[in-house]
Amino acid sequence: MTSPNHNLKSDALITLAGTVGVGKSTLTNALADRLNFRAAFEKVDGNPYLEDYYEDFSKWSFHLQMYFLAERFKQQKRMHEEGLGYVQDRSIYEDVGIFAKLQYDQGNMTERDFNTYHSLFEAMVMNPYFPKPDVLIFINGSFDSILRRIHERGRQMEIETPTAFWQELYDRYQQWIHHFRECPVLHLDIDEYDCSEEASMNEITTALETLQHSSGPVHLALREGRQVILP
Repeated sequence: MTSPNHNLKSDALITLAGTVGVGKSTLTNALADRLNFRAAFEKVDGNPYLEDYYEDFSKWSFHLQMYFLAERFKQQKRMHEEGLGYVQDRSIYEDVGIFAKLQYDQGNMTERDFNTYHSLFEAMVMNPYFPKPDVLIFINGSFDSILRRIHERGRQMEIETPTAFWQELYDRYQQWIHHFRECPVLHLDIDEYDCSEEASMNEITTALETLQHSSGPVHLALREGRQVILP
């Protein structure tokens, strides 16, 4: 393994968050390559509930959320035990704060199922022993830009999903990140950076180094090459 070209901890965990189609997988690969870290991806292929979920939200939402929670918890535990640097393409916090809450609010998950899921999440994740990310990168952008990316990547079950669902998901992400306080956060706008450009990756790396040493859940944005602390 080559020497690192950054000052991040060798066992740092950088976790990405953002709505569907925003470019998490692309940035995960680019950042893992830039930092000489390993990449950890959400398990989509082989998911026994995903296609059924897109066809019938109310029937399969609880099963899907339980599956994702278990898979992400196992992934988080494994990365922590290995003691290596990782870039993770989705956070476990989005499961309860975004997706499960959305299904419950829209009537696709019963109150009993949501309370069971939420109780399990609290026991597994919201405790001092759960390994939190060193920095969470929140990838954002205009809704039109994100919707265009969803159509460009061509997953049929996503293309056939009503636009109103994606709008609702987008709006909830804006609210969720505003209240997120589990670790420092780097805000990136997909219309203002390009992970194929070295200059953009250098700016992202420098911002991660800054946030790694911050005290408390600081929110930092990159704007025209400058680091801006958000309220």
